[in-house]
Amino acid sequence: MKSENILVIGGTGKTGRRVAENLTQSGHNVRVVGRKTNPAFDWENPESYDAALKNMDRAYIVYYPDLAVPGSRDAITALSEKALKAGLKKVVLLSGKGETEAEACEDIVANSGLNYTLVRASWFNQNFSEGAFLDFVQNGVVALPMPEARIPFVDADDIADVVSKVLLDDSYNGQTITVTGPQKRTFKEVVGIMAEASNKHIQFVPITIDEFKEGMKKAGLPDSYVWLFGYLFQEVLGNPDNQEVSDDVAKVLGRPAKDFEVFAKETAATGIWS
Repeated sequence: MKSENILVIGGTGKTGRRVAENLTQSGHNVRVVGRKTNPAFDWENPESYDAALKNMDRAYIVYYPDLAVPGSRDAITALSEKALKAGLKKVVLLSGKGETEAEACEDIVANSGLNYTLVRASWFNQNFSEGAFLDFVQNGVVALPMPEARIPFVDADDIADVVSKVLLDDSYNGQTITVTGPQKRTFKEVVGIMAEASNKHIQFVPITIDEFKEGMKKAGLPDSYVWLFGYLFQEVLGNPDNQEVSDDVAKVLGRPAKDFEVFAKETAATGIWS
C-alpha cells in the first residue's frame, strides 16, 4: 500500500489520537490539526480549512464537541465543499448512533460529491477513563440519569481501528458503519464492573436529567455542554431503538468488538481510577 497524506481533524481526541497513531505506524503521512497546530484549524473559522486540506489525499473528520450542536451543519457543509475543491479522494465522518442532528450532517457529506464512509458510534467506554465521567469514577460516586437505558458501549480502540481501515479501503465507499460493543449494559452494571476491576468501592446513584444538568452548571461547564449532554441523554438514550447491538466491528476487522469488562480490566491496571 502506497503512503498517503491523511488529515486528521480532532487528532488529539479519543478516536483521532488513536487513528493518527494507527496511520503513522502504517507508514502514512498524517497531518493532525487543531486550533494550536500549524497550520491551525478552527471549526468556527472556515478560512482556516483550506490550509489544513492542502495537499491531503484523505481525511478523518471529528466535529467538536458533537455534530448535534448548533453550527455543525454550516461547518460540515463548508468543509465538504472545500475538501471537494481540494481534490480529496475520500473522507470518513465520525457520527453518533441515534442522533437525529448528526444524521443531518451525514447527509451533507453523502451529498457533497466526495467519496465517503460514515462511522456511527455508540457511547464510548473511554467516557469513564478519558472523558466526562472520569472524575465520578475517581471520586467513587457515579451519579447519572437514565438508569434504565441499556447501552452497547464501544471502545475507542475499536472505533479507531475501523476508521483506519475504511478510510484507506475504497470498498467501503458510500457505506454507513455502526460501531458498538458486543452487549448492552446499564450504567449501574458498568459501574459494578469498574468497581470489581479496580477493587474499589464505586457507587452508582440514579438522578434526573435536570439534576444532572444543574450539577454541570454548578461545575462551571458552558451552557452548550449542558445542552449537549441533556440532548444525548434524552434523545439518544431515551429511545430504545438507538441502542441495538451491531456486528459491524467484527465484519470490518475480522475480530469481535472489545467487551466493557476487558476495557475495565485494562484501564484499572493503569491506576487511573485509584
